[in-house]
Amino acid sequence: MLTAARQLLEDFLSTILFLVVYVLTGQIAVAIIAGILAAIVLFAFWRLKGRKPDAMQWLSVGLVLCLGAVSLVTKDVRFVLAKPALIHFAIGAVMLRRGWLLRYMPPIARQYVPEHVIVAAGLAWALFQFALGVAILVVAIAFDFEVWAWFVGAGVIALQIAAFLVTYATLRIMGTRQARRLRAASG
Repeated sequence: MLTAARQLLEDFLSTILFLVVYVLTGQIAVAIIAGILAAIVLFAFWRLKGRKPDAMQWLSVGLVLCLGAVSLVTKDVRFVLAKPALIHFAIGAVMLRRGWLLRYMPPIARQYVPEHVIVAAGLAWALFQFALGVAILVVAIAFDFEVWAWFVGAGVIALQIAAFLVTYATLRIMGTRQARRLRAASG
C-alpha cells in the first residue's frame, strides 16, 4: 500500500506543488515554474538513486515541461490545466493491460482472489481514470481556475485515495475469506 501511495505522490508531485505555490502566491507563472522545477528535481532524484524512470514517469515529466513551457510562452494557463487530464488518460490506457493490478495487491489477495476478479478491478480502475480525465477537462473548460485547482488538488486526489482504499480492502477481504474457506474445507 505504501508503494502505491508513493507512486501516486510522485505522479502528482508537480501538480500538488503547482497548486500549493499558486495558493501561497496567487501567481500562476510562479506556480508553473515551481511545477516544472519539481518535475526536474524528481527526475534527477530518480536518476541519482539509480532508478530508471518508467514510461509513465517519462510521460509525466515530458507533459509538465512541454505544457508548462507552452503555458508560460502563450500566457494561457489552459495548457497546464490539461496536463492532469492527459496523465489520467495515459494511466487509464496503461491500466487496460491485463493483470496490471496484481503487483499492487496484498499477498493474500494475489494468492486467494480469482485472477478474473483482479483483472475486472483493474479494468474498473482504467475506466475510473478515463472518467477523472474527462471530469478534469470539463472543470477546466466550464469553471474558473480556482474551482479547477480545488477539484484537482483536493477532489481528484481524495477520489483516488478513496477508490484505492476500497479496492485494496475489498480484495484483501475477499482473499482472507477465501483463505478461511479453504482452511476450513481442508481442516
